[in-house]
Amino acid sequence: MLPTREQAEKLLKEAEPCNPGPWGDHCRVAAHCAEKIARASGMDGEKAYILGLLHDIGRKFGVRQLGHVSDGYSYMMKLGYDEAARVCLTHSFNNGRVEEYIGKFDTTEAELALIREKLAGLQMDDYDRLIQLCDALSGSAGVLDIRARMEDVKRRYGAYPQAKWDSNLALKAYFERKMGRDVYEVVEKDTFRP
Repeated sequence: MLPTREQAEKLLKEAEPCNPGPWGDHCRVAAHCAEKIARASGMDGEKAYILGLLHDIGRKFGVRQLGHVSDGYSYMMKLGYDEAARVCLTHSFNNGRVEEYIGKFDTTEAELALIREKLAGLQMDDYDRLIQLCDALSGSAGVLDIRARMEDVKRRYGAYPQAKWDSNLALKAYFERKMGRDVYEVVEKDTFRP
């Protein structure tokens, strides 16, 4: 189950004042990218937009790093939006491994166990992969070059796991093959602003 586009936009708008910052516009950029890539790939653009918009909704509950994953998953499940809950979980783990998370492990033992348990039971699909790619393309002011975005994350956090780096580049290549077009052209990298 998913909320409608309007419901998802309302959820994000209501969440932003709870934890002010650029994350809301980052989500809007990810949603834009997801919709454009999905439509060009023969996927459901509306679903992709909603998933992109809500992937970081866990940030509503405060300044947390890994904690935003469990917060988002639990919040979306509570609302009955299991597909959105899924991407709240999968968007940070391209290879399905918690150890690749970039940032602080600021969860309780129960939250970390929930993340591990739910990840272990999942087979990633193209919507999971799409939101992972869009997360790696999206800044808060617009679409970024994927390598520049990863370099920025590496500077801010001190490291970037090579397996995650490689998987982001592989995701970009995968969707470019599906679309038969350059991803930056499809997502209007030079012109789109949230």
